[in-house]
Amino acid sequence: QVQLVESGGGSVQPGGSVRLSCVVSGDTYSVSCMGWFRQEVGNERAGVAALGSDGSTSYLWALKDRFVISKDNAKNTLYLHLNDVRREDTAMYYCAAAGPCGTATLKRYEYNYWGQGTQVTVSS
Repeated sequence: QVQLVESGGGSVQPGGSVRLSCVVSGDTYSVSCMGWFRQEVGNERAGVAALGSDGSTSYLWALKDRFVISKDNAKNTLYLHLNDVRREDTAMYYCAAAGPCGTATLKRYEYNYWGQGTQVTVSS
């Protein structure tokens, strides 16, 4: 089993930055691809950034210039940097992990493990 625990959410002003973290524990060797998803109230969970086992990255097109995904393998931690945040970035952000995979993917069904989420609220 794999456990994912997100942190780093909170309130942030428009134009600001925030870094989300996701610590991976358990059978970490079984994790290949990882990603970040977000869900706004009333909407479905959608992928925003992903990291493939081949080192590739994938971003939701509208966010690619503001969000950055990275991973510290020594710390078993996945990050998502949100820059120049906007009110529409307000959402619950979830970390996800997948078993054997290759290229980064934003498809929900590709992921086996999910964290509990961390809330990001953008307001002045």
